[in-house]
Amino acid sequence: MNSKYKYHHIGIPTKTPIKGEKYLADYKIYHYGYEDSEFGIEWMRYEDNCDMPEIVKTLPHIAFEVDDLYEAIKGKKIIIEPNSPSEGNFVAFIEEDGAPIELIQIKK
Repeated sequence: MNSKYKYHHIGIPTKTPIKGEKYLADYKIYHYGYEDSEFGIEWMRYEDNCDMPEIVKTLPHIAFEVDDLYEAIKGKKIIIEPNSPSEGNFVAFIEEDGAPIELIQIKK
């Protein structure tokens, strides 16, 4: 694995509501656990009308922190364009060997 990628979390799709999950209205997603997980496990529940690609809604994704999001996605198969789901975080999803990968640039 290339050292330019720093493990951030794993996102696991679920259909089961979880007490304490948070809602991202712009994305129609509920998420839970990342902040409290020693290993960065985040549960993701997608509303039926969520526009995310099926590969993201049905397969777990692994997320890596990168220094430069646009440099990291150059030449990659982009499945979710760069966006900012929360202040200071810029993310994009790529597909690598049939798996969704989230790349995150955190403004420090």
